[in-house]
Amino acid sequence: MGVRYTHQAITTERQIEILKERGLLIDDVEQAIEVLDTISYFRLAGYWRHFEIDRTTHQFRGNSCFADIIDLYSFDKQLRALLFMAIQTIEVSVRTKIIKHFAHEFGAFWFMDENYSTNEVRFAANLSVIRKEVSRSHDDFIIEHFRKYSKPDLPPVWKTLEVVSMGTLSKLYSNFSDAAAKHAVAREFGLNHHKFLRSWLECLAVLRNCCAHHSRLLNRVFPVKPKMPERMPNTWITDFSFREQTLYPQLCYLVYWLNSITPNNTFVADFRQLLAEHQSVNTRFLGFPLNWEEEPLWQV
Repeated sequence: MGVRYTHQAITTERQIEILKERGLLIDDVEQAIEVLDTISYFRLAGYWRHFEIDRTTHQFRGNSCFADIIDLYSFDKQLRALLFMAIQTIEVSVRTKIIKHFAHEFGAFWFMDENYSTNEVRFAANLSVIRKEVSRSHDDFIIEHFRKYSKPDLPPVWKTLEVVSMGTLSKLYSNFSDAAAKHAVAREFGLNHHKFLRSWLECLAVLRNCCAHHSRLLNRVFPVKPKMPERMPNTWITDFSFREQTLYPQLCYLVYWLNSITPNNTFVADFRQLLAEHQSVNTRFLGFPLNWEEEPLWQV
């Protein structure tokens, strides 16, 4: 049985006092107040935990500065923006490739046909979600479709898959019964087996949601670990000594995936530049191994 929560709200000034009492160095109190009036105390708390010497009393290590915490927050914010741009490119391409490879062979409404699913329960759940997502869409091509057609009750796949969520797309791909078609899509992205694309799609949906909802990436423990094959057809990594639920493997598959779509992209260069601009960021906060810069995948 838990203890009843009885704490009351406190002022921003009192929040500053508490941080100073715990040993955090704050050179400009007025600026700190402005920051905490813009970014909530507990959103920032996820960043200053790196500087705490005691997670129970929340005392800070010596020479811990509020400015460094803000720098971490700024880095994380810019990293989310950088990731979201890359995810958009990948997401659009995946939708296009699935439509391309599945529609010609299995028809315009394969996602409504239980015969093309491996699990009946998941098929029914996916179709129910698709109906909800399509009904919420205000895209012109969806509205115009329903003005002209009433049967079937959903648009063809080349329209429907453009408006379903990344999570739904991932589940549709995973539950599709034809392995050859799934392999064909995976090979478009330099993957030898559809199980890797299935895993990466699942992980990408989680990563996308983190970016879209402004969630912290530094020191995040991801609930799903991506499958990381030791050998790949294209430029990949050689050291697999990283922690599997950190951001590092998420970034590795994202870079590989992005390279397969737009080989001349600047993601790695942009990421390294972002690190150079934020000196307070230690790559161990992201789960990077010691010699990550020597990895072929991370070369500029």
